[in-house]
Amino acid sequence: MPALNRIQLIGYLGRDPETRFTPTGKKVTHFSLAVSQRRKVSGETREYTDWVNIEAWGRLGEVCQEYLKKGSLIYLEGRLKTDKYEDNGNTRYFSKVVTQLVQFLSDNRASDKLIEQAEMNEEEMDETEFS
Repeated sequence: MPALNRIQLIGYLGRDPETRFTPTGKKVTHFSLAVSQRRKVSGETREYTDWVNIEAWGRLGEVCQEYLKKGSLIYLEGRLKTDKYEDNGNTRYFSKVVTQLVQFLSDNRASDKLIEQAEMNEEEMDETEFS
């Protein structure tokens, strides 16, 4: 049976990215994203904002930590993930987006640096393949 778990969002960072390490030493970066939409209600335009928790792993998380800050406008693609935890004997659930692609929309300099870094990594990978 086919399944699809894909999220695409454009929004503003609500806080600076925070990087932590898992007990096994993997790097993970967290930040929140504000996604706003406007609707007309009784002839009056109102803006609604949804807040989404974002998680970026490995090199993608490092790039987010380095170039993004509160207020940065980004486009991202990822997958929805629901985790659970225990709170005073009650099981609590929360959802987040595990990002697989981030594109910077508000700061052209950051995008240029990301492209340069990606090209450098490709060159390094080419060198290691032939070594």
